[in-house]
Amino acid sequence: MAAFRFRCFPAAPGFGAVLLGLLLSGCVKEPTETWPLGPPLPETVAFSQAGLYPEGVESAGNAGFLVSSETAGAIGQVKDDGTYSVFADNPALVSTVGLRIDENRSRLLAAVSDPGYNAARTTAATRGKLARLAVFSLLNAQGTPSVVDLGGVGVAANYPNHFANDVALDADGNAYVTDSFAPVIYKVSPNLVVSVFAENPLFSAPAGMFGLNGIVWHPDGYLLVAKSNTGTLYKIPVVSPAAVSTVNLGSQNLQGADGLLLLGNELQVVCNAQARVFRLTTADGWANAAVAGTYSAPPLYPTTLAVRRQIPGADVASYVLCSSLNALQAGQTPPVEKFIITRVKF
Repeated sequence: MAAFRFRCFPAAPGFGAVLLGLLLSGCVKEPTETWPLGPPLPETVAFSQAGLYPEGVESAGNAGFLVSSETAGAIGQVKDDGTYSVFADNPALVSTVGLRIDENRSRLLAAVSDPGYNAARTTAATRGKLARLAVFSLLNAQGTPSVVDLGGVGVAANYPNHFANDVALDADGNAYVTDSFAPVIYKVSPNLVVSVFAENPLFSAPAGMFGLNGIVWHPDGYLLVAKSNTGTLYKIPVVSPAAVSTVNLGSQNLQGADGLLLLGNELQVVCNAQARVFRLTTADGWANAAVAGTYSAPPLYPTTLAVRRQIPGADVASYVLCSSLNALQAGQTPPVEKFIITRVKF
């Protein structure tokens, strides 16, 4: 009996439609004998854009990657040949951080903050105090996004400083956004109703330090969340967010934990200060975790991860973005102009 794989047809023409066609279904089965594998996945994608300082990365399938920017705010597309172009922009994007594509709803979600690095868009009122979620349609990424305020909602308003950092999506399209400066996690429904999903003193960090950072949703109904300043990994049930537990990592140090990527029973964790990506596994639903592999990333301040798959094909790879954000934070001149997204190999 012939093996089968899915073939996906492109979406309707328009900006972002090629990307959407690569990501979304509309698929039929046909024999592999008549449908060859997609192109090989790249080992490293290098691109030049002076002073861009991207923090977040998301897969765009065979169209390459999407990257955020703490200095420009715009969301860019990086093709595998290193070509960079603006994919989406809006004045509300002061500094974009974590990115997440919602394939089922044809949306791109971006966490928006203001660390003061975008000279054209930072203000005294928002610097160090901004937490937003911007939502773009993938069918019209150049259109006006829906933008919701997070930091002024509920108990989050009790905290003066905010930094929306990373975004996770559950199966129903709810978005969960971490705040690195306030001890809260936000929940944004598919129709953009905002609430504080969790507030906990465990999430607090000293002033000027990053607390909560990377976040992923597990299909068994909980979130895994990294805390940068302590290297802690939390498990938070979606139905009972007050029942936070700390994942036992033994003696493993995850100091500087940033982006997370969940692949089945494997959690990949970027630790920017260590320039490493750790592969963690668990035998008890993330009550305990052990290191099953370590990747030494280029020492260019890696931040977060994206997964790529051949379209169609079986090859699956994770990629880490090297942001050089430490150069930005140090005020280095001239600014860094070359950045890389490289395949993680354990």
